Amino acid sequence: SSGINAEYGGPCTTRSIRITMALSSAKSKLIAVIGDEDTCTGFILSGIGELDRKRRPNFLVVDKDTHVEKIEEAFLSFTARDDIAIILIVQNVAEIIRHLIESHHAAQPAILEIPSKDCPYDANKDTILKKAKSLYSADDFR
Repeated sequence: SSGINAEYGGPCTTRSIRITMALSSAKSKLIAVIGDEDTCTGFILSGIGELDRKRRPNFLVVDKDTHVEKIEEAFLSFTARDDIAIILIVQNVAEIIRHLIESHHAAQPAILEIPSKDCPYDANKDTILKKAKSLYSADDFR
C-alpha cells in the first residue's frame, strides 16, 4: 500500500505500518509508582498517571496509616498487569514488602528501588542490584 505515514511523514508501506504498530505497542507500557505522597505527586505531574480499563491507577500513595496488605495488594496487582513495564518503589516501602520483591523473577515489570526525600538510597538493601552483582564478578570488569 502507498500513501503518507502521518506520524513519521514518510511513505506508508507494510513495513512502516508494522514499525509504527510496534512503536505504538511499546509506547503503551506504563510506569507504576509506589511511594510517599511527594514521590507519587512528582511522577504524576511528569505525566505517568494513568487508569487502566478497570479504572485502576498505576500508583499507590503510601503514608504512615497505609496497611501492609494494601501495599502488597498494589504490588501484586502491578506485577500482574501486562500494561506495566516498570515499577518504581521507594526503598523504605520496598523494605516492608521485601519478601514479595525477592520472589519476583519476571523480566517485566522491572522493579526499581528509588530514594524518597526522607530516606536516602541504600544499595546494600536493593534486591535487584544484589541480583545483578551476583551475575558478575569483579574480574568481569577488568
